[in-house]
Amino acid sequence: MNWDTTALMFLDMQNDFLHADGAYARGGATSDHLAVLPARLQPLADHVRKKGGWIVSTHFTLIPGKGGDPFISDHLKKLRPFLGKGDFAPGSWGHALLDDLAPADLYVDKVAYSAFYMSRLEWALRTAGIKHIIGAGIVTNGGVTSTIRDAHVHGYESTVLEDGCAAFDIQVHKTSIDALRSVAAIATISDILKE
Repeated sequence: MNWDTTALMFLDMQNDFLHADGAYARGGATSDHLAVLPARLQPLADHVRKKGGWIVSTHFTLIPGKGGDPFISDHLKKLRPFLGKGDFAPGSWGHALLDDLAPADLYVDKVAYSAFYMSRLEWALRTAGIKHIIGAGIVTNGGVTSTIRDAHVHGYESTVLEDGCAAFDIQVHKTSIDALRSVAAIATISDILKE
């Protein structure tokens, strides 16, 4: 493992998704599978920092329009009708990386599942010299899968942490992990700590 060119990438590990006071908790969209991730990932984040690796945090973002009302896709409105003004707003508490995992070396806002889509992620990774991504976060079948597949297309070596990602449904998580085996290595948090 060359830590100088490796990044632990936290995908959407944000207050509005995971904190008890965040937008998803207020809307009743919680899951025990997701709730355990911050404590599970914290020792790995500390390890990566000690080894000199990068911590990259991607942030789902709802861009405020006129009057501060966010642009929300029709798809997301149907899935999460509780989302509204101030949720996932740039610079807000809800938009931020969870305190247990902060700080990150690089922060990248994103507007869709993939952190590569219409963002500065590619530029930031290339400028930092990052060649290997260790993916962790939520949800496995959404942002994780989309970002890791795009990382493969962009030529990055990728590892997905099987126990460092989660979905609302455990079977959906397992199916998504299995589907990523063709584009990424699959590992556990303890595998990386041992390396």
